[in-house]
Order: sequence, then structure tokens, then C-alpha cells
Amino acid sequence: MPTATARQSRLRHPLFARIYPKINAYAEAHGAVEHRKELLADTKGCVVEVGAGTGANFPHYPAHVGKVIAVEPEPRLRALATRAAADSSILVEVHEGRAENLPVADGSVDGVVVSLVLCSIADVEGALAEAARVLRPGGRLYFYEHIRSADPRFARKQRRINIVWPLLGGGCNLDRDSERAIKDAEFTIEQARHFDFLVNGRTTPSSPCALGVARRPEG
Repeated sequence: MPTATARQSRLRHPLFARIYPKINAYAEAHGAVEHRKELLADTKGCVVEVGAGTGANFPHYPAHVGKVIAVEPEPRLRALATRAAADSSILVEVHEGRAENLPVADGSVDGVVVSLVLCSIADVEGALAEAARVLRPGGRLYFYEHIRSADPRFARKQRRINIVWPLLGGGCNLDRDSERAIKDAEFTIEQARHFDFLVNGRTTPSSPCALGVARRPEG
């Protein structure tokens, strides 16, 4: 089981960590709660949540989840997740760690959850390889990610804004094709729903989203 070194685990976005709870509360007021519930409805057994943030997903795990191993590298967000874990109706363990080097044994979990996180990971390929490593045969990857728009004009707008967006958004990239990255990592996408996240009826640069489930690579 790989152990993340202090250098690998240390990740600080102090400004973003301060404003993210307000961003999340705003998103949840406009539909994100329902998206989280949909994402987690079929999770079961032991689940790793990568980039748990404030722990916003914790209230929405179903009763048949036995344990959630939540990994969050940003110290301020991890502290908030730890508080949320204490209020959870299911067992949640919050750990320092990175998506590219999970503190979890090979083939030991039933599910891995990535929720609005692949956009900000430096090594997406490595993170998805780690997800495959820790999943048991037949395990599932549950993903809820904003993605590059299929509309060429909107995608160009995302690329322009993305020049500065990562600096303000904790490393978030608007123009990443996270669903394609999942396929390239040899996960089999079993279902995926694409939609625009509307705020007061309007799209935002991060509004194209994909929500779905993928099966662990064979072998």
C-alpha cells in the first residue's frame, strides 16, 4: 500500500478554501444537492471519496455504505470535512492524501467517488490509475464532473476564461474532458448523464456536467 510523503500530500489553496464553502452553498441552493444524491444512490460497501472538500457528499451516502474513506489534501477543507464526518450517520474516516497516491490497499474498496475534482488534479491519468488499483474486481467509479462543452463556441469561451480560472478556482480547469480521461484509463462507462448546470436559468462557464458510473478496468 503506497504511503504519501509529506511533500506529495501537501497542497494549499488558502483563498479558494475560504471561499469554497460559500460557492458550494450557492451551488446546492441551485440543484447540486440533487446531483449529489443521484451520484451516490447506488454506492455500497467500502467507498473511497477522492477530494472530499468540505464533506458535502457525506449526508447523501445511503445506509448500505459501510464506510467512507475520504481523502482531502487541502488542510482547511480537510478540517471542515472532519467536522462533517462527525455528524454523518455512516462511518466516515477523513485522511490527508492525494488522488495520485491514495492511502488505501490494492483491491480493497467497492467504489471510488470523484465529485467535481478531476478538473483540478495535476495528474489525471495517475489519479484514475490509483482508482483502478484500489477497486476490487467489479468495483465502480462514480463521477460527477463539469466538462468541456460539446458546443464549439461555448468551448472556446471556456478556453479563454481558463487562462485565469485555475488561479482563482484552486487549480480547476474548465476545458478538461474528464469523461474522455475516464475512458482512456480503460474504465467502462456504464451510464452517464450530460446536462447544463443552470443558475437562475443561465449557463455558467462550468455548467456542462457529466454524472455517471464506470466499471473498473479488467485485469
